[in-house]
Parts: sequence; structure tokens; C-alpha cells
Amino acid sequence: MKSHQYPFSAIVNQEELKLGLILNVIDPSIGGLLIVGERGTGKSTAVRALANLLPEITVVKDCPFNCNPQGPLCTYCEELLKVEGTLPVTSKKMEVVELPLGVTEDRVLGTLDLEYALRYGRRKFEPGILANANQNFLYIDEVNLLEDHIVDLLLDVSAMGIHRVEREGLSFVHPSRFILVGSMNPEEGDLRPQFLDRFGLSVKIKTITSKEERKEILRRRLRFDLEREEFLREWEPEEQALREKIIRARELLPKVETTEVILDLIVELTTGVTLDGHRGDIVLLKATRALSAFEGESFTKPEHLLKVAPLALRHRLKRKPFEAPEEEERKLYDLLSLLSRKNL
Repeated sequence: MKSHQYPFSAIVNQEELKLGLILNVIDPSIGGLLIVGERGTGKSTAVRALANLLPEITVVKDCPFNCNPQGPLCTYCEELLKVEGTLPVTSKKMEVVELPLGVTEDRVLGTLDLEYALRYGRRKFEPGILANANQNFLYIDEVNLLEDHIVDLLLDVSAMGIHRVEREGLSFVHPSRFILVGSMNPEEGDLRPQFLDRFGLSVKIKTITSKEERKEILRRRLRFDLEREEFLREWEPEEQALREKIIRARELLPKVETTEVILDLIVELTTGVTLDGHRGDIVLLKATRALSAFEGESFTKPEHLLKVAPLALRHRLKRKPFEAPEEEERKLYDLLSLLSRKNL
């Protein structure tokens, strides 16, 4: 079935948002993306458009957990592999699995299929949202309003990439490796620090104020609504070019060399601002390597590092007592400006 999703390449401006998503697709171990911005700025449109743009994922046929045949495997696929010696394989499009506010724990984790148990007298695991999200995007709108106990569940699973079920006499394991994307309006409250730090990258997006760009948004949206097939055909060359660029970047990523200059720059940045732990250093290195691969480079460059540094560090900055919220961020940009003059 042909998709009629709005093209990713046709999104006007919002370059930081698009870059953050692309880097996570090139290297999912970056840890996801937090999108901070106002309503109606194309956050969910961009996520769905990128999922539609990407090449199909390889899964075990008929597996409800989207297991990758290369592993890790769910309990069902492990048993099938032992019996058959091989696994049936197919391909499918990536999806954007949404986690709604007010969702129950059972809906997130999965639960015992009572109807099956009553009918056949055997226990069967009913997949939850974390099962559906495996190898897909897990999108949480208004993530700052999510209940704390659901946040804790997500933190545990996202850290392990595996969900273990031990309940009601049922023992089951399935992979849950997803690209976590959360969006929030800062006017509606803050995000818990533990959850905030789990997002690899963070971007800030605002309503576009340029009159020309706003008019272009209207033109493109009108054509998408009224002349959809033609609009999609016009943008397909750019979509295909971006798709191929992402595929090449994925292949190149393991070969990208990291120079001592980059390691020195990372340490100079992360010690020049107030951060907790080393997650920021690691994410910054991964994002730099992903951008280098996206640009077709076989080794990291200072300009790649300086471009992704705000995305990797901005949401991890800690302000000192009585310090204005913007003060530590200003220090980061001053330091980036200094390092840019020294290294470019």
C-alpha cells in the first residue's frame, strides 16, 4: 500500500529537529531525542515523515515483537529456532508507536492473555506497547506530563533493551530496542532530571516568524492536501537521495575514526560547563561520529563536534544556586564560540 505521509524533505526549516532525528537513525545507541517547543510546530509530522522515509526493517515473520533475526530474540522465536533450526524472515516499514498519557502499566508492559488462558488452559503473553515499539520509534507527546511510575518503567527498559516478564506464573523475555522521541511544551512543566538525562539529544524548536517561510509552509501544505500524488512525486527524488545518504552513513559509521583532537575537544567542553556524570561525553562522541558518517567523512572533524554539541549537552546543564536558567547555557555557547575560533 502506497504511503501518503508528508515528505520529510518538504518540512520547512526546523533543521535542528531534522538533524537530531537523522543522527538517532544512523546510530540508535545515541539514546533518542527530546523535542522542546510550542504546539503546532511540526514535531510529530517530522517523526512520522522520517519513519516513512527510512528503508524497511528486517523482522521474524509473524513475530508480534518485531524480533530482528540477528537477535536478540523473544522467547517464542528462541523456541522456534530450536525446533526448526531457522527463522522465517520478512521486511516491514518502520512505525511510530505512540505512548498516550494516562496509559496503564499493563498496556505498556503487556499482560497475561486471559481469554486464551480460559479457552485453552495455557498461559500466553499479550504484547504491550514496548513490544510494538521494538525496532520502531516510540513517540511520547507531552512527555513531561507522563506519570512517574510509567517513566520508571521506560527508564528500565530503555537502558536494558530487553523486557523481562515474571508475573502470574508467566516467564517471558522479548527485545524492546526503540528510538525514543519525546516532545514537550516547557510552559506546561518540567521533565524529571532522571528522564531528561536519558534522552541522548535535545532540540528546541519555535514557531517560524519569517513571513516568506510561513507562506511556503502554507503553499506546501495546500498542495499536499489538494494535489497529493503530484506533490509526493515532486519530492520523491529528494526523499530517495536522503534515504540513500542515511543508508551509506549507517554502513560508514563503524569505520569512522575518532581523532585525539576530538577527544580533547569533548573533554574541554564537558569540563567547561556544569554536568553530572559522563553520559554527556559519550553521547557527544556518538553524535559527532554519526554526523561525520552522514557527511560521508571517514574521520571526525571539529566542525562536526561543534555542530552537535548543543544538542547533546544543552538539556544536561546544571545551574548553580541563584543562577538564572539561561546562564549555564550562555556559558556553553561562549565556550563553543571560543573553541570554534581556535579549531576552525
